[in-house]
Amino acid sequence: MKISTKGRYAIRIMLDIAQNGADKRVSLKDIARRQEISVKYMEQIIGQLCKAGMLKSTRGAQGGYTLTKQPAQYSIGEILRITEGELVPVACLEGEENACPRREFCATLGFWEGLYETINQYVDRFSLQDLLEEEKKGCCCEKRLDELESLE
Repeated sequence: MKISTKGRYAIRIMLDIAQNGADKRVSLKDIARRQEISVKYMEQIIGQLCKAGMLKSTRGAQGGYTLTKQPAQYSIGEILRITEGELVPVACLEGEENACPRREFCATLGFWEGLYETINQYVDRFSLQDLLEEEKKGCCCEKRLDELESLE
C-alpha cells in the first residue's frame, strides 16, 4: 500500500486550514502558496473533503474554507479514506466480503487481515490536533515511535 499525493496533500490542506482558519476562512490561493500545491489539483481534493463534510466552503470576496469540526475530531485515517479509499494492503480485502476463491484455504489471509487492522489502528490514533501539536514541537517522530512500540 502506498499513500498517493492526493492523500498526503489532503492532510497538508486540512492542517493548513486548522492552523490558519481558527477565526477566519482560508482561501485556496493562500493554501496553495503555503503548501506549494497547484490550485487546480487542490480543487479536486478540497471538493472531496467538502462533499464528505470535512470542510465548509464560502463563496465571495471574503470566501474560503473552514473546518466543520475541531481539529481533535478529525482522524488522519478518516481523511486518508476519503481521498484514498479503504487502506487495504491486498485486493482480496476490498469491499464488505472477501470474494477470493482461495479465502477458505489461504495461508496468508490472516497475515493480510492483521496488517490491514494494524494500518487502520495506527492512522486512526492520530488526529489533526496531534499533528498540529507535533508541528509546534518540530517533529512528530517521537510519538510515531511510541505508537509503533505500543502495537507490539
